[in-house]
Amino acid sequence: MTYQNLRVSISGDRIATLTLNRFDKLNALNSATVEELDRALAALEARDDVGGIIVTGAGRAFVAGADIAELAALSPEQARTFALTGQAAFARLEASARPVIAAVNGFALGGGCELAMACHVRLAADTARFGQPEVKLGLIPGYGGTQRLPRLVGPGHAAQLMLTGEIIDAAEAARIGLVNRVVPAAELIAVAEGLMRQMLANAPLAMTRVLDAIRRGVDAPPSALYHLEAASFSMLAGTEDAREGTAAFLEKRTPRFGGR
Repeated sequence: MTYQNLRVSISGDRIATLTLNRFDKLNALNSATVEELDRALAALEARDDVGGIIVTGAGRAFVAGADIAELAALSPEQARTFALTGQAAFARLEASARPVIAAVNGFALGGGCELAMACHVRLAADTARFGQPEVKLGLIPGYGGTQRLPRLVGPGHAAQLMLTGEIIDAAEAARIGLVNRVVPAAELIAVAEGLMRQMLANAPLAMTRVLDAIRRGVDAPPSALYHLEAASFSMLAGTEDAREGTAAFLEKRTPRFGGR
């Protein structure tokens, strides 16, 4: 499958790398790019040779935001469709049964910050910059940022970022919990691939259940989700992967998981 604004590659160790590739526009998200992103994610989900996804950007930006030229021409109804389409694509990313790592290589502003937040784990180059500057345009985040940002950094930090429109560096993003780790820019993809390989060495069904439990538990009190955890734990206990994992531990060898 070919794309105009994305590059997709799949390595021999089951890692798909999805690169936003409008580098002349700092990878700004227009409708065509969002549509391609959603289509690419659907295609990757259907592949047996993909265990996890790394999302990054070409050039000096991850995603510098929405395409302002396109945004400025939208009617209120078109703007609603624009927001809902982006929300759906990012929700697909967040709901992926496979781990998704954002490798934030540069500017992650507006929709770019929202894209990173929709990934399960965020790594940042030391040159990365983050922000939700929509108020400077008379707007608010429209791709889920008003909801994901408070959950990641707390309502106080989220309010400050969204009400001031300030741009923060990678170190500050790590301090407030927006990113998991900051690494030298030259090492970003290698570190992301290493972390993904560490994840993919584990049982696929167990990882899927972890991601599902985290998603469901974000908005509910722990007491309401304990039954889900117990149900998943008991289901996994009957799988071949669980038998293989416990046997390998007792036999002091590397497990060979089959996803069954």
